[in-house]
Amino acid sequence: MNYTDKLKNIVSKNKSNLVIGLDPDLKKLPDMFLKYKNPVAVFNRLIVENTKDIVAGYKLNSAFYECLLEEGIVAIWHTLNLIPEDTIKICDAKRGDIDNSAEMYARTFFDDYNFDSVTLSPYMGEDSVAPFIRRKNKFVYILALTSNKGHNDFQKLKVGEKYLYEEVIDKSMKWNKDNNIGFVFGANHTQEIQNFIRANPEIPLLIPGIGAQANDLENLMKSLGTNENFVINSGRSIIYSSAKDCNENEFIEAVRTGAMKLNEEINVFKKYN
Repeated sequence: MNYTDKLKNIVSKNKSNLVIGLDPDLKKLPDMFLKYKNPVAVFNRLIVENTKDIVAGYKLNSAFYECLLEEGIVAIWHTLNLIPEDTIKICDAKRGDIDNSAEMYARTFFDDYNFDSVTLSPYMGEDSVAPFIRRKNKFVYILALTSNKGHNDFQKLKVGEKYLYEEVIDKSMKWNKDNNIGFVFGANHTQEIQNFIRANPEIPLLIPGIGAQANDLENLMKSLGTNENFVINSGRSIIYSSAKDCNENEFIEAVRTGAMKLNEEINVFKKYN
């Protein structure tokens, strides 16, 4: 099964376009987790076990695991083994390197960890993306127009009559022969998302910026129109929604309530599109 079909299936099954960002910071974890040998593995386990029926998937930002060295690698394996097979697993790695290095990254994230998709920076061109898209049942989200303040430094530079991010999209679409390329758009770029979807109504999008970054969900949903091949990522506002001194039951309740609330809001706005 290709990625887009898998995405459509889980969106339909769980009635959810929500992806939870599992970006654990030891300094922000509730105190109760620090007694464990691998706090992150236990933290992620409780989140996955108590939200897997109401999300489309999970996004693991590799930086939050790589900084923990061996303990982080173990946490990735434990987490991936808990995520149901029909649920989307995204590695937010933002890799981009020459072809032989890109092949090693593709082997790691796709062949070894078995992530369904990975985020890529396309700055080094087609050969930095090719090893990933050769795996036809896997998927890449190429950075188009990101949610951070610095996106203007390069992404909104004019290249002829277009912005650089538009050139990135146009070039990437020429590589998309097996329909396994999508794009990252920050939730703050609603007009640009609307323009993109008018031209590419079925291309999957990964959308960060809802939750802790406080972008407007209603405006975002209006910009998406009838496109359903999107996932909205929310991390900090869900995974850190409990008090620092909570117990396990309080943690579970806060996380599940936060995920359910956001998912319900997304579904309400979908009804009007």
